[in-house]
Amino acid sequence: MTSKIGSLVTILWIGLVAGTLDITDNLIFNQAREIIPKMVFQYIASGLIGLTASRGGGLASVSLGVAIHYRIALIWTAVSYAASRKFALLNRRPILSGLVYGAGAYLFMNFVGLPLSAVPPRCEQLRSLQGSTACSLFCSSSGYRLRSWCAETQREHETRPDISG
Repeated sequence: MTSKIGSLVTILWIGLVAGTLDITDNLIFNQAREIIPKMVFQYIASGLIGLTASRGGGLASVSLGVAIHYRIALIWTAVSYAASRKFALLNRRPILSGLVYGAGAYLFMNFVGLPLSAVPPRCEQLRSLQGSTACSLFCSSSGYRLRSWCAETQREHETRPDISG
């Protein structure tokens, strides 16, 4: 039971770090194009409630966009963590695995997830592909490195004798 709680805590922390790195990149990139954070989060929310509702939703649609973003980050982190527990190669080659995983996640989200959502098509998608792909790959490989370190620390903790009693 303790290892399940430890795994959930690890997934939560890494998901929050990866989600924060990812959205920070997105907000900086869009700020340079004069798109404010409110609009970014409303755009994310539009995938669920549609563009018109998200633009008219004010703070509620911004909050929904934040929640959707972090939920997606936590889901990808859980998938990554589960895969790393099943395939030892992912732990032996964390940087390469993170880069491949980041590319896969990016491609899945942009060519499967977004088309299935209510998000309107982005005409600048190809122009922004290079910068956002680089950040996605960096964030994913950093997440893998962090996850590997957390898993190793957790294993060390589980194998230490209990000296409290």
